Formats: sequence, C-alpha cells, structure tokens
Amino acid sequence: MNKRQTRLFAIGCTGVAALVFLGMTIDTHRQFPKLTNEDKLTPQVVAGKDVWHKNNCINCHTLFGEGAYYAPDLTKITKLRGEQYLQAYLRDPSKFYDEQRHRRLMPKQDLSDADITNLISFLDWVSNVDNQGWPPRPLLVTGASLPGTDLASPQQAASSNPAATTTPAPPGARPMAGDENPMALGERLFRTVAPACNACHSVAPGVNMAGPSLAGVSARAAQAIASPDYKGKAKDAQTYIRESIEVPSAYVVPGPMYSANGVSFMPNTYAKALTPEQLDQLTAYLSSLK
Repeated sequence: MNKRQTRLFAIGCTGVAALVFLGMTIDTHRQFPKLTNEDKLTPQVVAGKDVWHKNNCINCHTLFGEGAYYAPDLTKITKLRGEQYLQAYLRDPSKFYDEQRHRRLMPKQDLSDADITNLISFLDWVSNVDNQGWPPRPLLVTGASLPGTDLASPQQAASSNPAATTTPAPPGARPMAGDENPMALGERLFRTVAPACNACHSVAPGVNMAGPSLAGVSARAAQAIASPDYKGKAKDAQTYIRESIEVPSAYVVPGPMYSANGVSFMPNTYAKALTPEQLDQLTAYLSSLK
C-alpha cells in the first residue's frame, strides 16, 4: 500500500470500529430494562437504595464489584440469605459475631423496621439483575477460612476451577466410590443446589457461618430428637437430617443467629426444589458426617 491507501484503510477501519461500538452501546441500552428488571423498581426499592446511600454501606461493601472490599460483596446476598435472617442481622449484627474471634464487626446502624424492609427490597432487586456472573469475588461470611472449607458460592467456585466438583471428604465421612455413589452426588448437591448449602454451612468442626457447622451432624441428630423442644417426626439420625432439609423449623438450633420467633432462617424451599432422589443423595452425604 502507498501512503494514501494506508491512510484510507486506517480511516475506514476506525469508522467501522466506531459504528460497531456505537451499535453495541445502543443494543446494551436497549436491553437495560430487561436485564435490570426495571419494572420491579418499586418505591420500596428506591427507598431502600436511599437507605443504602444514607448509611454509607458502600464504604465497606460492594455491589456489582463497585465499592469497598472491607466487607463481603452483597450483590447476591438475598440469594444466599433469607429475609428473616437479614431482618434479624440488620437489627443487631453483634448477635452474629463472637467478638473475641472476629476483628471486622458490622456496626449497629439503628435502622427502623421500615428502613430494614426497604433495604432488603433494594438488595433483592440488585440480586435479580442479570450481571452475567459479575463480580467473581467470593462471598466471605466468617472472615476466615480453614483448609478444605469453601466459602465461595458454587458459581464462583465453578468459574475459578471448572474441574473442581468435589473436595476432600470432611472428618468422619465414609469413602466415596465414584460419581454414581449417592454420597458423592449428595456432596455435589451440597455445593451446587440453589441456594447452596455451603453458602451458610461449613463441614469443618467449629466453623459456624450463617448456619451452624455440619461437622458431626449425624452424631448430634440423636441428641436433637431426644430434646423436649423437638417437634418433628424423625425416629433416627437419617430421617432427622432429611426432615431438617424439608422442614427446617421442626427443630431450631439454639442461638439468635439461626432463628427468630421459633422459625429457622434456613430456606424452606428445598422440599419442592429437589427431587426425592436428590433429597436422598443429600441426606446420604450429610449422614456421613459423623
């Protein structure tokens, strides 16, 4: 090419690139209402956004990867924590911490019940925005992790290591013999069902997250059945574990961080979300945690 042809080629390429960029920008803006669920922007959601800004939540937390990284990203928090849990947490975060063990404590904001409800509505709207899996930052709940303890969501774990579908067996678990083993399938469900069990529960002894550690849950089941507070129908450890998945409030673990007014913070949707076979698999895995 001579200089004139080179110049024309550069100008043409720049023009084509500019048109493609402009077209993509227009198309993105065209999809915003659908991607962001614009029709769900109720006055309550807008009021919740105002609560978020008024209390400078972004100084510690992130949404869509924007904000500070001092505290967990909250983009999908309502997918991982139920409304009852968030209501109790926002009223008094100190009940959810052991101040002798954790340095980074959520301050008590003294929010009104209306502000808390609106804030949760805003966070729920945020969680339903189609953000294409962004941000890929793990949601750390306890502030510290132990070897073999996965505190990331299943989507984040899969994106960082697609081949990693299982982790080393927890203490006391019986050996797993291949992908068709019910316990192996149950462990996979533990990490991938929505909402993921491992987003709230650890299988490491003493690591209590939003829910109690499930290390030794099989051994503790007999004690729960014998408790006078138990209102369920289970007669043995395995049926108790399955019942606790299907009807979480049949027995509530003592402690303000796990329940309110006798109702467990654990979602009660698994009975419908999982098939009977999947419930058997998940029960088999949890029953192996001696």
